[in-house]
Amino acid sequence: MTSLSAYRAQWFGNVRGDLLAGLVVALALIPEAIAFSLIAGVDPKVGLYASFSIAVLIAFVGGQA
Repeated sequence: MTSLSAYRAQWFGNVRGDLLAGLVVALALIPEAIAFSLIAGVDPKVGLYASFSIAVLIAFVGGQA
């Protein structure tokens, strides 16, 4: 059985790197979502809502590890 300290080291071992990676992805997601929605001919808010929904879903369900 794995101890609590091992879980803590696994989940919180690189907090700074994880936050920086999340910030980069979030900042890159905004112009990408607006550009794709303009190409598709829909309101940019629709693209932002859709990309936010997918990002939250992937955060809860899990993505590539």
